[in-house]
Amino acid sequence: MWRQVGLAAMLAAAACCSKSEMKTTAATADPVPTRPTFTVLALAEVRGQIGPCGCTTDPMGDLARTAQLVTQARAAGPVVFVDAGSLLYTHAPVPPQLAFQEELKADLLADTYQKTLLADAVGLGPADAPGIPDHLRLPRLAANASGVPAQPARLIEIGGARAGVFGVIGRGTQAALPGVSLSDPVAAGKRAVADLRGRGAQVVIGLVQAGSPRDAIQLVHDIGGIDLAIAGLGALAPEPEGVASEAQKVGDGWLVIPANRGQIVARIDVTLRGPGPLADAVGPSAAAARIAVIDRDLAARDADLKAFAADKTADPAFVARKQRERGELAAERDRLKAHPLAAPPHGSFFTLEQVRINKTLACDTRVQDAVGEFFRKTGEANVKAAARVRVAPPPKGQAGYTGTESCADCHEDAVAFWKKTVHASAWKTLVDRGQQFDLDCIGCHVTGWDKPGGSNLGHNDKLRDVQCETCHGPASIHVAKGGLEKPFAIARAPANDLCAQCHTKEHSDTFQHDAYLRDIVGPGHGEGARKKLGDGPTGAQLRKAGLDRAGRTLGAGCTR
Repeated sequence: MWRQVGLAAMLAAAACCSKSEMKTTAATADPVPTRPTFTVLALAEVRGQIGPCGCTTDPMGDLARTAQLVTQARAAGPVVFVDAGSLLYTHAPVPPQLAFQEELKADLLADTYQKTLLADAVGLGPADAPGIPDHLRLPRLAANASGVPAQPARLIEIGGARAGVFGVIGRGTQAALPGVSLSDPVAAGKRAVADLRGRGAQVVIGLVQAGSPRDAIQLVHDIGGIDLAIAGLGALAPEPEGVASEAQKVGDGWLVIPANRGQIVARIDVTLRGPGPLADAVGPSAAAARIAVIDRDLAARDADLKAFAADKTADPAFVARKQRERGELAAERDRLKAHPLAAPPHGSFFTLEQVRINKTLACDTRVQDAVGEFFRKTGEANVKAAARVRVAPPPKGQAGYTGTESCADCHEDAVAFWKKTVHASAWKTLVDRGQQFDLDCIGCHVTGWDKPGGSNLGHNDKLRDVQCETCHGPASIHVAKGGLEKPFAIARAPANDLCAQCHTKEHSDTFQHDAYLRDIVGPGHGEGARKKLGDGPTGAQLRKAGLDRAGRTLGAGCTR
């Protein structure tokens, strides 16, 4: 269980102290420096993501924005930048047709980590596996791994202090690391901790790869002596909504799990005030979360008080008590806004902020340009390779794809309606981002992708956009027979499982089948289906609301 009780207790204590108690505490407490001793910025499970697909309302995880965030943090104070591993590849193993694209992307990530992010320590995980052992590109910390070049534990002089960093891989990930032999992770971890402490490390940071949260907790507990553990969890690494805003207590240390694909960077501000374990202080991030809860509670209480004011039978004593409770909550909110850092009275402490890497953050323009150059190079190479690959013809007696132009000959009204939908501009959205030849994107922006008689990257001129045949099926026989061959097509509206092939949570965060269907059927194109759907939200409305919540402003220096 995450440290909710501890946070609530600390906030309650701060709220309930009398003035005399607060003076006594202030007089005896250790002074709180105006700046932390150093900051740890941590990632895990980036998995080859250099930028989000851009399809969601709040796209997250961008190398150029992460680079700018780290650069700004370094300008403000001492920073240790670490990554728990699984950095390089989106696909493991890498399919042959994606080899050039994946390797070039791994080169870009490694170059940025070394030259811009100035990475202090990088662990090793399953998404690095295709590069083992020859193409890891970066020095790796993996205390219990053999068969790969690995660094010993590192001692870093930072902010007048000493931080020690080591990496360890749980046995549960062995199968995902071909060519790597793993010794006992607990024994190797204990040796690394002892070595770092012996060299004077005041804070020990462990980069942990494990197969599940439970495995990570157990490993950190069994090793012991780790002050801050950053964990990568392979396939179980969380999406942003699953990331805990507070660290989890494990023994005398703390466990932090970042989001996958670089969507959230964990920022840990460490303040040292003598020896001993770190305490988790209430910092700005936790205070903001508490303020949000209080705001919701205040709104509910205000509604109740308004109702009581209109109710002549309401007990005045009861109403007065509710008013006092509201005042106490409002005072707590004001205190948290004025003083978001609630440090313990004695000893060293840290605060955790899970920083969302979304479109509002500023971009490092050099890294952004490098990402654009990556898409240009891979696009040229992908097109050149695909041009030599013919689209497989459909089996004898089965239909191929003809394109919307042929549909318009008989279904002019339906095609006219389709041209007003977002499906008709699916290809343009890729062109606008320079990603029309990105093999990770194109399949959902053309018709008949990689299907017999359909399209591939080098042959798609007539099948760009999400055309009629995406939902209704290939039409060549139907066209050849002048529309007399009926069974080719799905006459009804597309089912959810067909739409969900592209409208996944990762790429279409506001997708609801009926709402989105309301946008693509209507006069001349499934008018009966539209009436059957009735009133309700449309896909356009859901997406607009999502964009409004996320904000539409791009960060400084960003072009997308």
